[in-house]
Amino acid sequence: MRLREVKELVDGTAEPAFALDHNGQIAAWNKAAKQTFGFDSAEAIGQFCSDVLYGVDECGMECSHDCAIRHRAEKREPLKSYDIQLTTRQGKRWFNMIVTSVIGVKGEQIYTIHIARPADLQKRLEGIFKEFAAKELILGDSTGTGIVEVERTTTHQVDLTPREIEILRLISNGYTSAKVASELFISKTTVNNHVQHILKKLNASSRLEAVRRAERARLI
Repeated sequence: MRLREVKELVDGTAEPAFALDHNGQIAAWNKAAKQTFGFDSAEAIGQFCSDVLYGVDECGMECSHDCAIRHRAEKREPLKSYDIQLTTRQGKRWFNMIVTSVIGVKGEQIYTIHIARPADLQKRLEGIFKEFAAKELILGDSTGTGIVEVERTTTHQVDLTPREIEILRLISNGYTSAKVASELFISKTTVNNHVQHILKKLNASSRLEAVRRAERARLI
């Protein structure tokens, strides 16, 4: 599909919509996106989505240039919709992002088309439900959070390797790098390298933050 055709698809959508190229930069931006997010196409096109919309999912993971959705598209994997809080002209708002990928004319370039559907009411209802579950059903905070479908988060779509998941589970149980290395019969340096990859994939600044995001997204 040519870029012109991708732009026509985006322009033909009544809801806020945009397309990203294989680098994660905005390649198409419709009028509804301008009205909602406050940027016209000239300002948005060529920018990274994360630098324009400043998205944050329910697990606290911020959108970044290293996008999990883009990686899935590159692998030709089916893309799931996800919930994300974006910066709009009216402030922070929740959206359910419907996303699909199309392949460029030469079969190499991949575009991901995103359609943003308002989800503020849905999120408020989910919040009420979690609060009720925690108070009335005497559930812990993590259990109440887990009741809401976590597969709608971008964190849930992060591709952690089996080894990374194994290491993250051990860290969640209080293991140090040295203890993880002893448990898995690998070097401490290898463990620390895996940890750095995990932090990058989950866009986390600490091991604790990575564990919390992974737990909330049911990755571990």
